[in-house]
Amino acid sequence: MISKRILIIDDEVSIQESLSGILQDEGFTPLCASTAEAGIELLEEEQVDLVLLDIWMGKHMDGMTALEKIKERFSLPVIMISGHGTIETAVQATRKGAFDFIEKPLSYDKIILAINNGLRFAQLEQENLLLKENNTRPTTLTGNSPVIRALKSQIERVAPSDAWVLIRGAHGTGKEIVAQSIHRLSQSHEQAMVEVNCAAIPEELIESELFGHEKGSFTGAHLNKRGKFDQADGGILFLDEIGDMSLKTQAKILRILQEQKFERVGGHKTISVNVRVLAATNKNLEEEIEKGNFRADLFWRLNVVPIQVPLLRDRLEDIPLLVQDLIKGLAAKGMGQKEFSDGAYQALMTHSWPGNVRELRNFIERVVIMCPNPVISEKEIHLFLTPGVISGTTCEATPDQTGLLPYLAADFQEAKKSFERYYLQLKLNENEGNISQTAEQIGMDRSHLHKKLKSLYIIAEV
Repeated sequence: MISKRILIIDDEVSIQESLSGILQDEGFTPLCASTAEAGIELLEEEQVDLVLLDIWMGKHMDGMTALEKIKERFSLPVIMISGHGTIETAVQATRKGAFDFIEKPLSYDKIILAINNGLRFAQLEQENLLLKENNTRPTTLTGNSPVIRALKSQIERVAPSDAWVLIRGAHGTGKEIVAQSIHRLSQSHEQAMVEVNCAAIPEELIESELFGHEKGSFTGAHLNKRGKFDQADGGILFLDEIGDMSLKTQAKILRILQEQKFERVGGHKTISVNVRVLAATNKNLEEEIEKGNFRADLFWRLNVVPIQVPLLRDRLEDIPLLVQDLIKGLAAKGMGQKEFSDGAYQALMTHSWPGNVRELRNFIERVVIMCPNPVISEKEIHLFLTPGVISGTTCEATPDQTGLLPYLAADFQEAKKSFERYYLQLKLNENEGNISQTAEQIGMDRSHLHKKLKSLYIIAEV
């Protein structure tokens, strides 16, 4: 168990020494700064759980100003200390965000009580954030198929340990949900899991994102910044799409994973961390190693416990449960409560779902919003599913006949995608699934249309 780190900002050395002794006796790790400026700089460099801040510090920045700056830039409790305390000063400090206010001479019991209360409050805030985050996305695997039961069993065995896990699976299978499930059942579940999408961060910024940087280390580095490894100290770091990381960054990651030590970009101070790593990829890393795109030593370091997430087509019997969960989620967003007929479920279970659960989620949302009927039938499923992939004839309904109109999502890009899916699906139906005829009809190059249909999951990847 990593001890909580308490920063003492006070210009009196005797106060620093006495508080440090008290904190060490209680199992905390004290850090000291003699000025507010030095304390704020230390906060930018170190993981700190709580601050003890003196109000009066001679010619340097006063505690009230420091309190404002700390609350603007950091999310942690601050306890104010004053030798000349008044009710007005205490009220002012509280309004500026102080958690508590303690007068000198300091009482051992009051200090420890205030610190424990502050840490408990910060933990509750963190738990609330986790609950809100978990409410916006699934954190448990839905399904009762043999492959999902086996996957859940693997997660339950590995989660309580400190073992590193490599999660493998195609796009849209739910690798992130597996990582969230491991975190939820882990010993560090009370601490937020720090996530990094290795494919989404530009090559020139990924080192700064992972390791942090020092002020002035490159253009635009106006402040010191703690990296993801630093933020995940004592908890879990989730490296998503690890197969898309460059060889240069892989080499640095490997060294840090082995030593659990690193330096920030532009810095010289060595920072030690204790991080459990979960990694995920949709690529065949063994093939990437043969091609020279991925380091074998990094693969073996990450691949302590491999977990394979199954394709949706390998667990089609889970579709009714998945759909019911998705419908509940959409209803909670105010999109209305819909039901699916038995025939609709059967139609869904005959589709190959090349985009896996992600494709299913998008499809269900589109159908629920665009179908006016309270019960969605097999015919309506056939209208929107990929032409020629499911059994039976495609529906030749037009927008005027069905009354189905593309919805206007809150996000413009999603609304645009929704319209494109709807429009292209109807045009394909008119041309009985013939892409060349559809491209000619709508005035689009065939290869461009083919790429568009794949990106919208209207046709399967070959």
